[in-house]
Amino acid sequence: MVTTLDDDSDPFDAIVDAPFDAALSERYLVYALSTITARSLPDLRDGLKPVHRRLLWAMRQLKLDPASAYKKSARVVGDVIGKYHPHGDASVYDAMVRLAQDFSLRYPLVQGQGNFGNIDGDNAAAYRYTEARLTKTAIQLMAGLDEGTVDFVPTYNGEDSEPDLFPGLFPNLLANGATGIAVGMATSIPSHNVAEVIDATMLLIDNPQVEHAELMEVFHGPDFATGGLVVDSAAAISLAYETGKGAFRMRGRFSNGRDEAGNWEETGIEKLGGGQWQLVVSEIPYMLAKGKLIEQIAQLIADKKLPILEDVRDESDEQIRIVLVPKSRNVDPELLKESLYRLTDLESRFSLNLNVLDAERTPGVVGLKDLLRQWVVNQIDILQRRTQHRLDKIAARLELVAGYIIAYLNLDRIIEIIRTEDEPKSVMMAEFNLTDRQAEAILNMRLRSLRKLEEMELRQEHEELLKEQDELTKLLESPARQRTRLKRDLTTLRKDYAETTELGRRRTTIAEARPTVEFSMDAMIEKEPITVILSQRGWIRAARGHVALDGDFKYKEGDGPAFAFHAQTTDKLLIALDNGRFYTLGGDKLPGARGFGEPIRTMVDLDADAQIIAAFAHKPKGQLLLASSLGRGFAVETGEILAETRKGKAVMSTKPGVKLAVVREIPPEHDHVAVVGDNRKLVVFSLEELPLMAKGQGVTLQRYRDGGMADVTTLRLEDGLSWTMGGDSGRTRTEKDIAMWKVARGAAGRLPPNGFPRDNKF
Repeated sequence: MVTTLDDDSDPFDAIVDAPFDAALSERYLVYALSTITARSLPDLRDGLKPVHRRLLWAMRQLKLDPASAYKKSARVVGDVIGKYHPHGDASVYDAMVRLAQDFSLRYPLVQGQGNFGNIDGDNAAAYRYTEARLTKTAIQLMAGLDEGTVDFVPTYNGEDSEPDLFPGLFPNLLANGATGIAVGMATSIPSHNVAEVIDATMLLIDNPQVEHAELMEVFHGPDFATGGLVVDSAAAISLAYETGKGAFRMRGRFSNGRDEAGNWEETGIEKLGGGQWQLVVSEIPYMLAKGKLIEQIAQLIADKKLPILEDVRDESDEQIRIVLVPKSRNVDPELLKESLYRLTDLESRFSLNLNVLDAERTPGVVGLKDLLRQWVVNQIDILQRRTQHRLDKIAARLELVAGYIIAYLNLDRIIEIIRTEDEPKSVMMAEFNLTDRQAEAILNMRLRSLRKLEEMELRQEHEELLKEQDELTKLLESPARQRTRLKRDLTTLRKDYAETTELGRRRTTIAEARPTVEFSMDAMIEKEPITVILSQRGWIRAARGHVALDGDFKYKEGDGPAFAFHAQTTDKLLIALDNGRFYTLGGDKLPGARGFGEPIRTMVDLDADAQIIAAFAHKPKGQLLLASSLGRGFAVETGEILAETRKGKAVMSTKPGVKLAVVREIPPEHDHVAVVGDNRKLVVFSLEELPLMAKGQGVTLQRYRDGGMADVTTLRLEDGLSWTMGGDSGRTRTEKDIAMWKVARGAAGRLPPNGFPRDNKF
């Protein structure tokens, strides 16, 4: 509404004061309702949004049926935005393109000619280059538009009219699905097999109280345009359709084609001879661009995140064929498949949210049974309206036929009246009791119709019309007859989409996945022996094979050996720093030993002032003894200190001036702990007194008046305490009788046996 102001009036007088929040909420609500009801959510009855309905209606008006010639897409888009849908041409053309893509719609409604995009993710050509016409499915969806089955509403400018709904029997909502995001709500409906939808509908028509479980016996779940597999359990799928909300796990199909019976060969393994093989992906999950999937796999290979895969090739033509070449013939195919499912979009999820507009344009989430029930109610209403429309046509025709018969029976008198009377119409109406329409029709008859044969045909037509009128009246008065008629029409429709037809054959396999194959990245690494060398300045490398640990390794000038040990490429390597942090490295990720290696600081984030005090290969289910320079310590399981991040993991908490001093493996057979301090006092106590912790400062191992801890180790009491002798002899000495040093944990201790090393190291 435009407010006009007098020349002398103050324009500020037209301003209405209103609270900002109230004005904003009122306008936003109008926008939200418009988005929900007129843009984003499909109608339960025909499964279409307004833009799709207007597209198909405009194409019907252009007479683009399947038997006619194609017309330019630009012509269709122009008619749609000019007459029915006042929005941008790009959005309308995008909607039209999707209706024509057989990889987007399970049952395409538009038949395109030209480049309408592809499953690689490439866009369609501009609408001036492409052409389109309707498919048989679209014609079935619009069947009955001329039979008074639906209401027509004015277009946005009032110059024309358009159908408010499509009356066809094709169950488009479930057959083709829908996705959309409105304001505060969304919809996500997968496509389904038409034959299964019709079978479930027939069950509901026969028994309106049918249980949901009975429906799911014939309605198996999604049937995506791109095929693939749905690997959820039958119970999970059934629950999703019962509530109207859920999600499905979709997977691509590994297969190298169908066998002679038309069944998929599900392994996807192609034998190449000499024991070599390759995997073939023949179908991918719905709405996944093939180019994106191949890019993901190629990136995994480049980043060495999937080391058991050598190469990926796209050999697709009209059919998808993605070839995966394993690293070696010894790779487990199931492990490779499971890896691709986890690391790429070859396994993805499709949400189920049956949020639709009902007959009153009210949005709501419905379950499968309620959805089919409402759809059947709508189809019965359409059947009643079609029947009533036909009855009205029959009544109008019977009126004329009765008038024609009267004219033939009194032909001479009719001719006389016409020749002699100035107003023959009123005379005929009075003399033969005719209606105005009957008299007008008689006056408009052609002379060639005045033959005997025409009279016989009129009488036959009159009888046939009466018979049809009687049948339609019975149909209109009997709900049972209406249900029977609907079932008959559905049975006829089902023949076009039967399981034996190319269009009707189920594409997506519903099969619960086998238990997940548990694997780690270690399983994808080729196991090889390595010798890890870590220098004093923190340069690390790995020599191939298990070489002598005292070998002549080269170091940078001013650098020297610190740690060397044997490991495997599949091992996790643990690096301990004196600040109590542990870092984890993969044995397969270390640089080779041809040079000096690489600084370990480039691989993990080490504190600048922290020193490496231990480096070793991780052993699963083992235990380590950790002790600080203050004489506190605890035992920790090796699995607790693994850390895959660059920042590592803080295990032993240290205070200023206190450092992690000792990290030692605890052999399973050891039962006691020996601790020696800087004051050269020794204590031995039971290993049971040492707590098993994940992190912390630990407990006091030995009490000191001055100094701190020098060393700590574990032993088996009956074997005694051993230490290395000095010099180059390499001999060890063992003290069997150590009962005098065995005390409770935390004692001060006493001087060690004679011959114990002067550096107080075990």
